[in-house]
Amino acid sequence: MAPRLLSGCFGSRGVSRKHHDQIDDDATPAEENRRGSPVVLELFSSQGCAASPEAELLFSRIGRGDFNLDRPLILLAYHVDYWDYTGWKDPFGSSQWTVRQKAYVEALNLDTIFTPQVVVQGRDQCMGNEEEALLSYILGAHRFPAPAFQAKFQRSSSPPDTLLQVSFTGSLRTKVDHEGVSIMVALYECGLVTDCTAGVNNGRVLPGEYVVRRLEKLCSVKDVSVKKTLAVSVSFSLWEGFNAGKCGIALFVEHPSHRILGSQKFSLPENL
Repeated sequence: MAPRLLSGCFGSRGVSRKHHDQIDDDATPAEENRRGSPVVLELFSSQGCAASPEAELLFSRIGRGDFNLDRPLILLAYHVDYWDYTGWKDPFGSSQWTVRQKAYVEALNLDTIFTPQVVVQGRDQCMGNEEEALLSYILGAHRFPAPAFQAKFQRSSSPPDTLLQVSFTGSLRTKVDHEGVSIMVALYECGLVTDCTAGVNNGRVLPGEYVVRRLEKLCSVKDVSVKKTLAVSVSFSLWEGFNAGKCGIALFVEHPSHRILGSQKFSLPENL
């Protein structure tokens, strides 16, 4: 039965539910750290939620290395749209991100959809402002071999849109069985600032880091070997004011259960 989706905006004293899968792995921690791909953190937040700015700040601190976690990370912040009715419409909010969060609610057997929420590697979740729990999940996250893709970028105009085409060539470095995986690619932006003039955060200046602006499925694959070479491409429509120097690309391998089985990140050429 599908969960009953109740929404909530919780501060640090709110109730959170956590989920953890045990996975057998013969690698020692040192070996895993050497070969492992980045740990993927997905924050679901909203400028219409009073508790989200605190979580955004923690997310930013993790991204800039304040906690010396000694492992690569990919951070992706999705602004959901279900708080837009409260008086402030989040300029980065999207129903697409709400749908993604609902998929995690079902996959992790939760009965509530809420902000702020962080999902780690598609396996564990906690409230986005619970520092101790979040750091624990990051340090304990299972890591997979990093995909080995090369990326080429091309910007073009196709009125009325300006497009960014990204072509990837390489291998997943993870064997994929008959269940298959989806290779997802996110385009995110840092250094955003919003003057909030209504709603629960009225009067606040809200920074935004790692804000996902586009998310596309690159392809789906099944029954492929560790070394099989893939050549695939994706196009993103760009927004007004796009600045390549503030943006990055994250590629991640997603199992049908929404667990993440590997990831890789790319910087964009500043002269793009």
